[in-house]
Amino acid sequence: MSTAAGFWNWMAARYARQPIADEASYEKKLAMTRARFSPDMRVVEFGCGTGSTAVRHAPHVASYLGIDVAENMVAIAREKAEAAGARHLDFRVGTLEEAGLGEASFDAALGLNVLHLVPDLDATLASVARVVVPGGFFASSTICADDVGGPMRWFAKATRWLPFMPTVRSFSVRDLVARIERAGFAIEERFEQAPGVVFLIARRV
Repeated sequence: MSTAAGFWNWMAARYARQPIADEASYEKKLAMTRARFSPDMRVVEFGCGTGSTAVRHAPHVASYLGIDVAENMVAIAREKAEAAGARHLDFRVGTLEEAGLGEASFDAALGLNVLHLVPDLDATLASVARVVVPGGFFASSTICADDVGGPMRWFAKATRWLPFMPTVRSFSVRDLVARIERAGFAIEERFEQAPGVVFLIARRV
């Protein structure tokens, strides 16, 4: 088991109990994303955590797949989906790359609060581009530690040396945008809820 999977398995129950830190921004991001949904869409969310966003979005599309590296996170997500009576919603344990998804098999992909945690950002963005159809979209919400600055930037560096913590990658919003564009997307919407915390919606070109 990877360090990241072990950490998030350990954190799963506590994470599920945490309230949303900025509920107004969360609701805004939900609305921005949902405005692009249609009833026939196929959606994948990687780094889905305990499934709160998946349960909210699934009723608005034809199918929704949530993927997370932590088995305990996925178990809680399945419980939430069952309690909500969510249809067209499935979950898998693993990474986006491990899921074996077909090329151009989804109309939209979501990577929320996860891009700063993946081992290879460019490889993950290439995987997103591979599974999203041309004209589909990719929504991401990301902490860009270089622009957050202060303690967050130093914390990101410290995680490289903490064996029990997943590594937080440090980059700027500008760098993130450039990498998403290089992967084959065009940024169409941007909402920076705080300095260095950015929500982007990009179209697959």
